[in-house]
Amino acid sequence: MDPARDFLVARRPPPATYRGRLAPSPTGYLHLGHARTFWTTQARAQQAGGVLVLRVEDLDRPRCRPDFVRALYEDLRWFGFRWQEGPDVGGPHGPYLQSERRLWYEAALTRLRLGGWVYPCQCSRREVAAAAGAPHAEEEDEPLYPGTCRAPADCPLTPPPKGRFHWRFRVPEGEPIQFEDGCQGIQCFVAGRDFGDFIVWRNDDVPAYQLACVVDDATMQITEVVRGADLLKSTARQLLLYRALGWTPPRFYHCPLVTDSTGRRLAKRHAALSLRTLREEGWQPAQLREIWKDTGTGLSRLLEPADL
Repeated sequence: MDPARDFLVARRPPPATYRGRLAPSPTGYLHLGHARTFWTTQARAQQAGGVLVLRVEDLDRPRCRPDFVRALYEDLRWFGFRWQEGPDVGGPHGPYLQSERRLWYEAALTRLRLGGWVYPCQCSRREVAAAAGAPHAEEEDEPLYPGTCRAPADCPLTPPPKGRFHWRFRVPEGEPIQFEDGCQGIQCFVAGRDFGDFIVWRNDDVPAYQLACVVDDATMQITEVVRGADLLKSTARQLLLYRALGWTPPRFYHCPLVTDSTGRRLAKRHAALSLRTLREEGWQPAQLREIWKDTGTGLSRLLEPADL
């Protein structure tokens, strides 16, 4: 029996029980911004009497160090997180490490290829960003793809090219992608204007975030995705993948971001606000949960050693 193929063939009704997920990536130490979003995830699962799933997104193998993986479990448990399914406790929808889920991603990519939703692209990110008429998207977002390798939608299937290439998803140009977010309200992005054809499989033969996230949330039967507001545009892309794969999408809840004293969102480069550093400096989880209520003065206190 092939569980990946079986899931892709069968349409399953959404589960009656609320299922939320924590989906950290062990490419650095978790920081206070992760903790606040994850805390909202756990609270919503608990309020609904549901299940919380831990999924470790470790596809970026060169950056996923063993010490970051160990710290991830330690820091989450120290802060007060408890999950009912995950790599360390098992569960009916595993494996819960993305590095062990390649069969599911390959099955989804095959389905997209057969449906004509994706096409091979040999353009590098630098070439896309430098292309004439290709506007630069927001920081850390994919630049709009100018369509260099895009074949007509009705083009017959052909063998992929030799050498390195991405698989890109063909977005419906000009179509508004609208959804109601549980925190941010009605959202609308226009395909081809706010985002272009996006990568679902990288040229180093690794599934990209958008595809892996959709496949995992669907196969793990997640009913609500709670994450940061910086991923609202990713939700529009992922809704197109759900539609192409014939799956019912979960609900979405995008939390406000925790920012530093300059207004920049926290990232793993903010080592002073990592849970590991804060724990070593004597902070307690309850204190930190009080401090993040004031994302201006409160976080400034954490960044100033004299106040510790």
